[in-house]
Amino acid sequence: MTILVLFHQLRYRQFKSFYYHHMLGMMKREFPNLPSYSRFIELIPRSIMPLCAYLQSMMGDCTGISYIDSTKIAVCHNKRIYRHKVFESMAQRDKGSMG
Repeated sequence: MTILVLFHQLRYRQFKSFYYHHMLGMMKREFPNLPSYSRFIELIPRSIMPLCAYLQSMMGDCTGISYIDSTKIAVCHNKRIYRHKVFESMAQRDKGSMG
């Protein structure tokens, strides 16, 4: 579970490169009994419940203040907009502050 949290904190793009480079390379002394990459992938589903419990315990109390990210998400090019079906019933076309 610690390895999965560390992967997200270090912002690697691919888990495989993180595991081989960072864990089996740089962190071998701290984690001497690491399984192979393929065995670790097989073990990940077992960590879902403990990971959820950890994340739940780290959540703070709601203060009533929320932060909203206003970054626009480009779904597809305008030429293909009518072929796009993801969130078809919920999504809408709009303009952000940048146009």
